[in-house]
Amino acid sequence: MNNRKGKIIIFVSNYQPMLQRVQTIWLFFATAAIFSLFLFPYLQVINPDGTSKAVKVTGIYESIGGNIVQTEPFLGLTIVTVILGLIPFLTIFLFKNRKKQMMFCYICIAGILGFSFWMVQTAKQVLGNITLQTENYGLGVILPSLSVLFVILAIRGLKSDEKLIKSTERLR
Repeated sequence: MNNRKGKIIIFVSNYQPMLQRVQTIWLFFATAAIFSLFLFPYLQVINPDGTSKAVKVTGIYESIGGNIVQTEPFLGLTIVTVILGLIPFLTIFLFKNRKKQMMFCYICIAGILGFSFWMVQTAKQVLGNITLQTENYGLGVILPSLSVLFVILAIRGLKSDEKLIKSTERLR
Protein backbone atom coordinates (compact mmCIF):
# COMPACT_ATOMS: atom_id res chain seq x y z
CA MET A 1 0.00 0.00 0.00
CA ASN A 2 2.81 2.39 0.87
CA ASN A 3 4.62 1.73 -2.43
CA ARG A 4 1.50 2.46 -4.39
CA LYS A 5 1.06 5.87 -2.77
CA GLY A 6 4.68 6.73 -3.55
CA LYS A 7 4.14 5.94 -7.19
CA ILE A 8 1.02 8.06 -7.34
CA ILE A 9 2.84 10.98 -5.77
CA ILE A 10 5.66 10.69 -8.31
CA PHE A 11 3.15 10.56 -11.15
CA VAL A 12 1.14 13.52 -9.89
CA SER A 13 4.21 15.63 -9.15
CA ASN A 14 5.48 15.14 -12.72
CA TYR A 15 2.11 15.81 -14.32
CA GLN A 16 1.64 18.98 -16.32
CA PRO A 17 -1.05 19.65 -18.90
CA MET A 18 0.59 19.17 -22.28
CA LEU A 19 -0.32 22.59 -23.65
CA GLN A 20 1.79 24.16 -20.90
CA ARG A 21 4.99 22.40 -21.87
CA VAL A 22 8.04 24.32 -23.05
CA GLN A 23 7.86 22.98 -26.60
CA THR A 24 4.48 24.68 -26.98
CA ILE A 25 6.15 28.03 -26.36
CA TRP A 26 8.96 27.29 -28.83
CA LEU A 27 6.52 26.16 -31.51
CA PHE A 28 4.44 29.29 -30.97
CA PHE A 29 7.57 31.45 -31.32
CA ALA A 30 8.45 29.59 -34.55
CA THR A 31 4.96 30.34 -35.87
CA ALA A 32 5.29 34.01 -34.91
CA ALA A 33 8.71 34.25 -36.60
CA ILE A 34 7.39 32.79 -39.85
CA PHE A 35 4.29 35.00 -39.89
CA SER A 36 6.52 38.03 -39.16
CA LEU A 37 7.85 37.62 -42.69
CA PHE A 38 4.65 39.35 -43.83
CA LEU A 39 5.66 42.46 -41.89
CA PHE A 40 9.38 42.78 -42.51
CA PRO A 41 11.18 42.88 -45.87
CA TYR A 42 14.15 40.62 -46.37
CA LEU A 43 15.86 42.93 -48.87
CA GLN A 44 15.85 46.67 -49.35
CA VAL A 45 17.58 48.26 -52.31
CA ILE A 46 17.87 51.81 -53.59
CA ASN A 47 17.63 51.87 -57.37
CA PRO A 48 20.02 54.02 -59.48
CA ASP A 49 17.16 56.46 -60.12
CA GLY A 50 16.82 57.07 -56.34
CA THR A 51 13.65 55.06 -55.68
CA SER A 52 13.68 52.41 -52.99
CA LYS A 53 12.64 48.81 -53.49
CA ALA A 54 11.70 46.37 -50.70
CA VAL A 55 11.38 42.63 -51.26
CA LYS A 56 8.93 40.81 -48.98
CA VAL A 57 7.39 37.37 -49.21
CA THR A 58 4.22 38.98 -50.58
CA GLY A 59 6.01 40.80 -53.41
CA ILE A 60 8.14 43.75 -54.42
CA TYR A 61 7.24 47.14 -53.03
CA GLU A 62 8.60 50.33 -54.59
CA SER A 63 8.39 53.94 -53.59
CA ILE A 64 6.74 55.69 -56.51
CA GLY A 65 5.82 59.35 -56.15
CA GLY A 66 6.05 59.21 -52.37
CA ASN A 67 3.66 56.23 -52.15
CA ILE A 68 4.66 52.63 -51.51
CA VAL A 69 3.19 50.47 -54.25
CA GLN A 70 3.37 46.71 -54.78
CA THR A 71 4.84 46.32 -58.25
CA GLU A 72 5.14 42.54 -58.42
CA PRO A 73 3.21 40.02 -56.27
CA PHE A 74 4.69 36.69 -55.12
CA LEU A 75 1.61 34.50 -54.78
CA GLY A 76 3.59 31.26 -54.43
CA LEU A 77 5.84 32.58 -51.67
CA THR A 78 2.81 34.00 -49.85
CA ILE A 79 0.93 30.70 -49.89
CA VAL A 80 3.98 28.69 -48.79
CA THR A 81 4.64 31.19 -45.98
CA VAL A 82 1.12 30.66 -44.64
CA ILE A 83 1.49 26.87 -44.85
CA LEU A 84 4.89 26.96 -43.14
CA GLY A 85 3.47 29.18 -40.41
CA LEU A 86 0.59 26.80 -39.78
CA ILE A 87 2.75 23.67 -39.47
CA PRO A 88 4.36 24.53 -36.10
CA PHE A 89 1.09 26.00 -34.84
CA LEU A 90 -0.88 22.84 -35.64
CA THR A 91 1.95 20.71 -34.25
CA ILE A 92 1.23 22.20 -30.83
CA PHE A 93 -2.12 20.40 -30.77
CA LEU A 94 -0.60 16.97 -31.49
CA PHE A 95 0.59 16.79 -27.86
CA LYS A 96 -0.96 13.34 -27.36
CA ASN A 97 1.35 11.85 -29.98
CA ARG A 98 4.94 12.96 -29.39
CA LYS A 99 6.32 10.90 -32.29
CA LYS A 100 4.00 12.63 -34.73
CA GLN A 101 4.91 15.99 -33.17
CA MET A 102 8.58 15.19 -33.69
CA MET A 103 7.96 14.17 -37.31
CA PHE A 104 6.11 17.43 -38.02
CA CYS A 105 8.96 19.39 -36.44
CA TYR A 106 11.47 17.77 -38.78
CA ILE A 107 9.16 18.41 -41.75
CA CYS A 108 8.90 22.04 -40.66
CA ILE A 109 12.70 22.42 -40.50
CA ALA A 110 13.12 20.91 -43.98
CA GLY A 111 10.33 23.12 -45.31
CA ILE A 112 11.85 26.29 -43.84
CA LEU A 113 15.27 25.47 -45.29
CA GLY A 114 13.77 24.90 -48.75
CA PHE A 115 11.68 28.05 -48.38
CA SER A 116 14.78 30.08 -47.49
CA PHE A 117 16.52 28.81 -50.62
CA TRP A 118 13.44 29.80 -52.67
CA MET A 119 13.46 33.29 -51.12
CA VAL A 120 17.12 33.76 -52.12
CA GLN A 121 16.51 32.56 -55.66
CA THR A 122 13.51 34.88 -56.00
CA ALA A 123 15.56 37.84 -54.78
CA LYS A 124 18.37 37.01 -57.24
CA GLN A 125 15.86 36.83 -60.08
CA VAL A 126 14.25 40.14 -59.17
CA LEU A 127 17.37 42.16 -58.42
CA GLY A 128 19.53 40.89 -61.25
CA ASN A 129 23.06 42.33 -61.24
CA ILE A 130 22.74 44.52 -58.15
CA THR A 131 25.45 43.72 -55.61
CA LEU A 132 24.11 43.54 -52.10
CA GLN A 133 25.76 44.95 -49.00
CA THR A 134 24.93 44.37 -45.36
CA GLU A 135 22.68 47.41 -45.15
CA ASN A 136 20.48 45.92 -47.90
CA TYR A 137 19.39 42.98 -45.75
CA GLY A 138 16.22 43.44 -43.75
CA LEU A 139 14.94 41.75 -40.63
CA GLY A 140 13.18 39.16 -42.78
CA VAL A 141 16.52 37.51 -43.57
CA ILE A 142 16.96 36.44 -39.94
CA LEU A 143 13.41 35.20 -39.32
CA PRO A 144 13.60 31.80 -41.10
CA SER A 145 16.81 30.93 -39.23
CA LEU A 146 15.21 32.05 -35.99
CA SER A 147 12.17 29.86 -36.61
CA VAL A 148 14.42 26.85 -37.31
CA LEU A 149 16.16 27.52 -33.98
CA PHE A 150 12.80 27.63 -32.20
CA VAL A 151 11.71 24.34 -33.78
CA ILE A 152 15.02 22.72 -32.74
CA LEU A 153 14.41 23.91 -29.17
CA ALA A 154 10.90 22.42 -29.36
CA ILE A 155 12.41 19.10 -30.47
CA ARG A 156 14.74 19.26 -27.48
CA GLY A 157 11.71 19.77 -25.22
CA LEU A 158 9.93 16.85 -26.84
CA LYS A 159 12.94 14.61 -26.27
CA SER A 160 13.14 15.61 -22.62
CA ASP A 161 9.41 14.82 -22.25
CA GLU A 162 9.98 11.43 -23.83
CA LYS A 163 12.85 10.81 -21.42
CA LEU A 164 10.65 11.84 -18.46
CA ILE A 165 7.83 9.51 -19.55
CA LYS A 166 10.23 6.59 -19.94
CA SER A 167 11.73 7.20 -16.50
CA THR A 168 8.29 7.29 -14.84
CA GLU A 169 7.32 4.07 -16.62
CA ARG A 170 10.43 2.38 -15.21
CA LEU A 171 9.33 3.37 -11.70
CA ARG A 172 5.96 1.67 -12.12
